[in-house]
Amino acid sequence: MSDTYGTDRMRAAVLSAWTASPARFREDANAEEDFALGGYRDRLIVELAQNAADAALRAGVPGVLRLTLRGDVLTAANTGAPLDATGVESLSTLRASGKRDEAGAAGRFGVGFAAVVSVCDAPSIGSRGAGAVRWSRTETAALVAEIPALAGELADRSGHVPLLRLPFDEPPLIDVPEGFDTLVRLPLRDQACVEAVRRMLGETSPALLIGLPALEVIEIDLDGEIRNVGADGWHVVSESGEFTPEEVGRLFADRPTEERARPFWSLRWAVPVTGTGEPGPLPAAVPPVVHAPTPSVEPIDLPALLIASFPMATDRRHVAKGPLTDFLVERAADAYVRLLRELPRTSRLLDLVPSLMGKGELDARVRRAVLERLPATPLLPALSAPAPTVQSPSFADAKVYEPDAEWRVEHPAPESEGDGWVVAGREAAVVASGSSELLAAVADFVPGLLPAGWNARHPAMVALGVRRVELADIVDLLSGEAAEAREPSWWRSLYQVLPADDPESLGALPVPLTDGRVVRGPRGTLILTDGGADLDLTPLGLRIVHPEAAHPALLRLGAAEATPRTILDDPLTKAAVSESLDNPDPEPVARAVLSLVQTSGLVPGEAPWLAELALRGTDGELYAAGDLMLAGGALAGLLEPDTHLGVAAAELEETYGARVLAAAGVLDGFAVVNEADVLLDPDDCDHDLDGEADWLDHVLDLLPELDVPPLVPEFVAVRDLELVADWPAALALLTTPPLRAALHPLRVEGVEVPSYTAWWLANHPVLSGSKPLELRLPGADPLLQGLYADAPTGLDEAALSMLGVRTTLTELLTSHGGPEELLDLLADDSIEVDRAQLRALWIALAAVDPSRVAPPSRVRAVLEGAIVVAPADDAVVVEAPDLLQLVAGRPLVLASYDLAEALSELLDLPLAGELTSGEVTSEGAVREVPAEVRSLLPTAPATYVEHEKLLVDGVECAWRYFEGAVHCTGVDGLARGLAWATGQWNDRLAVAALLRDPASVPLLLAEADLS
Repeated sequence: MSDTYGTDRMRAAVLSAWTASPARFREDANAEEDFALGGYRDRLIVELAQNAADAALRAGVPGVLRLTLRGDVLTAANTGAPLDATGVESLSTLRASGKRDEAGAAGRFGVGFAAVVSVCDAPSIGSRGAGAVRWSRTETAALVAEIPALAGELADRSGHVPLLRLPFDEPPLIDVPEGFDTLVRLPLRDQACVEAVRRMLGETSPALLIGLPALEVIEIDLDGEIRNVGADGWHVVSESGEFTPEEVGRLFADRPTEERARPFWSLRWAVPVTGTGEPGPLPAAVPPVVHAPTPSVEPIDLPALLIASFPMATDRRHVAKGPLTDFLVERAADAYVRLLRELPRTSRLLDLVPSLMGKGELDARVRRAVLERLPATPLLPALSAPAPTVQSPSFADAKVYEPDAEWRVEHPAPESEGDGWVVAGREAAVVASGSSELLAAVADFVPGLLPAGWNARHPAMVALGVRRVELADIVDLLSGEAAEAREPSWWRSLYQVLPADDPESLGALPVPLTDGRVVRGPRGTLILTDGGADLDLTPLGLRIVHPEAAHPALLRLGAAEATPRTILDDPLTKAAVSESLDNPDPEPVARAVLSLVQTSGLVPGEAPWLAELALRGTDGELYAAGDLMLAGGALAGLLEPDTHLGVAAAELEETYGARVLAAAGVLDGFAVVNEADVLLDPDDCDHDLDGEADWLDHVLDLLPELDVPPLVPEFVAVRDLELVADWPAALALLTTPPLRAALHPLRVEGVEVPSYTAWWLANHPVLSGSKPLELRLPGADPLLQGLYADAPTGLDEAALSMLGVRTTLTELLTSHGGPEELLDLLADDSIEVDRAQLRALWIALAAVDPSRVAPPSRVRAVLEGAIVVAPADDAVVVEAPDLLQLVAGRPLVLASYDLAEALSELLDLPLAGELTSGEVTSEGAVREVPAEVRSLLPTAPATYVEHEKLLVDGVECAWRYFEGAVHCTGVDGLARGLAWATGQWNDRLAVAALLRDPASVPLLLAEADLS
């Protein structure tokens, strides 16, 4: 058998070296064992794939590797360059690769094939149409055992020998699969090795192919179950280069000669992508480690696969530190940024942005390098251009500082592809929450605004330097000329897409008004409804939302829905009205207010403050509306000429109509004051009414003493009464609703008092030249006959009564000042009163509380049978009939004897008994009272004293009841004395008749029964 690959020579050289130096034997055995059990353990599949990739690269053909596990034998068939002597020599040496001059070759160290030693003791390899080579631990041990110099070493190692140092020639392999060029056959050592290989085959992932680009596919056949592993569905970015001699000297100073002889570098980043090209997570089968190019144990926790020609430490599992690693870290960062720029610009990019903390030193260094680059890298899609770059003059930029130097502004340009703006993270802004419609609406105001779907809370936003914009920030940015130039309809479209769950952030939201202004904040603005949207209300200074911008969102944020009526009640409207007379241009205010009154359907009296609105009169002068009359109104014909009131201009009535002007305060009829909760106090109750202070004093006199001013819940009064000339027509209005309500009395603190209007009318000559208080209702109480004239006809009795016209004596005496008024009338000589009327009046006056009356200076009295008006000093009140004889020459106030004391106190007049002692000064005889008298007077005394001439205080009298005894002369005196003594004064005439004719007693009794 021919020695195709020179295996005999190789064995002889190695054995000779071992014989000459047993330490070399020991070194080779230890090194192979270290690689197999240390740096290259679990790398069997990786190393087989790496050799297959190098073969395909050398041959320039697509690389295919088929791994087949049948029972306890693993075979690896690959395409590419066949095995040659150089390859055999490389496989049989340690740390001496035969690929040092092959750019792109994966094998760099010459030790990868040592991985087979971990599972196999008799590997073999051969190519189609050429010889094969094998290695055998058994045959190697036999050859070593024949060398006496190595006996001791072999014994110390328990017979363990380096497997791969002694190759053996092998006949050509006949089982190389069709389509493949080379076959590696590995009989596995034991079942544990079979399970280890099965596990490694199951873990084979696309990452292996990405690291070996010359290898297109790996076919894995596990006991007949075939799985193809390819690199489809990955986005890969590759970078590579060749070092210059200067760079080699600088970067490879600490690297072995074998590595310096290969002055190439390469790296690639790979990330799995979805059907849309977006990045996805790394498959679980891909270990998160650096591949150099095969997997190391250096963790890299980025969501992408890094394959780079990092220099490895002697354990072939860790990346060695040094300038070469530093160089590759920078290149890896550049490539990673490129990877992100090539991927679709969706929010999935954020998952690829690294955080600062890494899982290892190399991981942290790569992350830092990437994060240094990303914030300035145009990477993110934007709805708007980034803010222009402004370079201002500074001391650092010029040798001599020029304060007037112009600033340099660089405006960004759209992306060349035309699909919008692409901005760097530090130029970008992201809204914390917002719909795509909202973002599209505000994009022009937020530079570098990211579209919807980009999570503002993603940690990558901070790493990229993206500015987080809250809803309140957007509101603040809606300013300047760009905002003011927007059409009201644009603002409405913005309100349509605003979120409803964050009213605080929208507190300063701009709102366009009908007057062209754009104000901050919906609160305090008004949205017109009910026909008010077309009104021009600019002169009122109201913040009225433009109708094309009005939206319910503004109501949620504090705007108020306003009708023409509510706008009339707005404080700004009231202020504009109250200040209109001082306004240099009051007509626009008048037009705005009158249009509101017209649209709202206001009726006269509903808004009394409108009477202050400045309007033009027919004379061209400005008047308050309440000082103007309608030309054809009822009031215009009632008043005296040349009053302070004007007549509304004709054009006003033509434009708005009498109803609107009347509702605005222009007088059609009398003006009415309406006010709620008025304190009856001079400071509070001041409505500029004629005689109002006098009325207030009158009302307060009627009320009890109070600690605080009383309150009138509703004060209603008719004004301008003092200007009336035509009282019959005026009274017809005043006694007809609604003005009639102003005549009704008020109830204050439980006391009924006259209203202002009724009080004023009662005290002025409004009824045929007479005051109502001076008149009585026609046909009313006859006791008032002669005291008051009859009121004229034409008004109903209730109205006349409210005006103060007298109705009954009782009403007169209960009214404030009524008793004094009656006493004054009785003291008037021109008034005639008959005796019966006078007696009835005194009886009624006796019931009056004396505190209500000041004693009169003159009184109506009876003097010697005639009705006279006498000085009060002369008059006397008679309290007993037997005293009349003693005061017959004085004016007498006569009423029921039982009321004498009350009248005396009321009038402050003496009683008759106070002016005389009434002592009987004559002598008489005691007589028995006839028994018949007791039939009429059961309690009559048994006796009486009969005088021939009865003297009382020296005055001759007919009778006297003195000290319990009846004194008299004659029958009539006795009858009066007995009737008075028994308290039956009304029976005195019947007793006199009985005394004259005792037989008439039955008739008198019968008559008494009928009384």
